Amino acid sequence: MKEKKRIPTDGEPIQWKSPFAALGKITLPRTTAEQPLPTHAEPALKKHRGRVDIIRQTAHRGGKTVTVVTGFVGISQAEKERLAKSIQTACGAGGTVKEGRIEIQGDRRELIARMLTDAGFRPVFAGG
Repeated sequence: MKEKKRIPTDGEPIQWKSPFAALGKITLPRTTAEQPLPTHAEPALKKHRGRVDIIRQTAHRGGKTVTVVTGFVGISQAEKERLAKSIQTACGAGGTVKEGRIEIQGDRRELIARMLTDAGFRPVFAGG
């Protein structure tokens, strides 16, 4: 039978070996002033990333206005979600990414167009 390890309850010090004790002996390389630290910023944006349509919709939404951005070509779902999050923050509104399009609550077409232009897209107002 395996012997059980018991923890003393009478105030004696506990014999415990930290699994992280070996890490204290490792030294990490130092960075120099000439070597910049890596950043987790967005990669350099391309200038001509294609046309996107900005549409204002109210149909099937209980009378609420929603701004929809469609027509993204060559952009990943994760990048669309990051772009949608930054647009939501700038507009101060909610939104989502559904079926490859970005939906932002409210009529925010001008602000969204400015942000998409800064991101390298060519926004076009379409529909109502």
